[in-house]
Amino acid sequence: MGVTPLNLLQDIPEHPPSELIEQLVTAPSVRIERIVSRGQNSPTGFWYDQDEHEWVAVLAGNAQLQIEGVERLVTLNPGDTYHIPAHTKHRVAWTEPNHNTIWLAVFWKD
Repeated sequence: MGVTPLNLLQDIPEHPPSELIEQLVTAPSVRIERIVSRGQNSPTGFWYDQDEHEWVAVLAGNAQLQIEGVERLVTLNPGDTYHIPAHTKHRVAWTEPNHNTIWLAVFWKD
């Protein structure tokens, strides 16, 4: 049984109308997504508060995360990763407006 290869940096619209989220792997214990952002950020006052742990890697573009209780924004450039433990309130403060930011996100529960 074969699986078609996927290049995480290809097959992306040049100007996506909204953030694109593609589930690559789903299983009872883990979910892996490719997320493409282009100028999107979390709405004012909105915070993610997830039951799952999240690990993100920025493959292309740039982004900034805001973590509740942390004064400075977390800046992520290509190759950077960040682990967000479950129930850590966070939001996307900024993504690059003129280029796609491509994330690889892995979610899991204890």
